[in-house]
Amino acid sequence: MTTGQPEGGSAGGPTVLRMLLGAHLRRLREAEGVSRETAGWEIRASESKISRMELGRVSFKERDVADLLTLYGLADDQERADLLSLARDANTPGWWHRDGDILPSWFQSYLGLEAAAALIRTYEIQFIPGLLQTADYARSVIVLGHGKASDEEVERRVGLRMKRQQVLSRKDPPQLWVVIDEGALKRPIGGPEVMRAQLRALVDATKLPNVRLQVIPFHAGGHAAAGGSFSILRFPDQDLPDVVYVEQMTSALYLDKREDVDYYAAAMERLCVEADKPTRTPEILGRVLREFEAADA
Repeated sequence: MTTGQPEGGSAGGPTVLRMLLGAHLRRLREAEGVSRETAGWEIRASESKISRMELGRVSFKERDVADLLTLYGLADDQERADLLSLARDANTPGWWHRDGDILPSWFQSYLGLEAAAALIRTYEIQFIPGLLQTADYARSVIVLGHGKASDEEVERRVGLRMKRQQVLSRKDPPQLWVVIDEGALKRPIGGPEVMRAQLRALVDATKLPNVRLQVIPFHAGGHAAAGGSFSILRFPDQDLPDVVYVEQMTSALYLDKREDVDYYAAAMERLCVEADKPTRTPEILGRVLREFEAADA
């Protein structure tokens, strides 16, 4: 059992550390045949609190973890010390914590998952994915969604999005596999000049060894994920399940049940088959870029 931080250090912040600790606590509880209700009673909490802890969706009190480890009969002093250390690390804020006033808690959780993922597969129907946006394009998207925000807040949000992108250029970066609808390439977010720069940036992104970009052309008609955008994240630690992230206007869904993940994974596989091959992507981007240049001539 590995109780240390995910590969790449604490890049994922507390989110993935909580998931790792919660998964190990669940295994210890089940091995001892202890019910969630009994475990909750031990730490003066509810059965649902134990469930949330085991899913990594709440913070951990070191005292609670110590009491649970005693209840579960953990006698290995080193393993106990490792898990208590992990509990402390899991409460360390992520790099985005200082901007928590403009980031909803449900999105902060995603930032932790994104930063710790080994593979990120994304389907986008309306916009260029955030990890591949230019600053000007990001600013235009942010203004669309936060029309009443001050200029200062907009710039803070742009800065956060640009900082997110550092995950792609760090040591041991995740693999990013993007499938994007052709409509997102042709929708003039921010105007022709912004779109031309964005398309050129996408061409550059296709040259990165850890980025694969495919386009679903209009002529493909209906396809497997016509219902909306989603992402699937996979982590380097085998103790962690894949997570499906579906963003909504004021919240997000995080799905990690096997049947849910399998459903979205199958949809993603079909999208990759229906989309043009990655080798054609620079050609497609070049064609759309020429269309914007002609329209602005």
